[in-house]
Amino acid sequence: MDIDAWVWWLIGAVGLGIPLVLTAMPEFGMFAAGAVAAAVVAALGGGIVAQVLVFVVVSVALIAVVRPIAARHRADRPRLATGIDALKGRQAVVLERVDGNGGRIKLAGEIWSARAYDGEQSFEPCRHVDVVDIDGATAVVM
Repeated sequence: MDIDAWVWWLIGAVGLGIPLVLTAMPEFGMFAAGAVAAAVVAALGGGIVAQVLVFVVVSVALIAVVRPIAARHRADRPRLATGIDALKGRQAVVLERVDGNGGRIKLAGEIWSARAYDGEQSFEPCRHVDVVDIDGATAVVM
């Protein structure tokens, strides 16, 4: 049983597709596309040199063109703040006087212990303050 070269290239493309799915590294997909292109060349009767050359050229071209575009799109994506990072910069309402020793605020619908960023400042009830940091379970406000 003699297997044609294009079948081997397709087996290689599938073999490169497996780590693409397992590791989510798009480079494997680009190599798999190069193997498919080499399979087409083999099916059209191209020699082994042409097949390998097409594989290399297509794979390198995809990596050179697609990777920078993908990296740019990944970098442009807005970062979503979660957890305590989402609370920093928000406004809160003072419930009990807040000074350098402590106090209480209402932040994001919850009651938080708080202290003033500047230990000499104090904030009276009903005043709006800005959360500058979260220190454990205490909001640092100003």
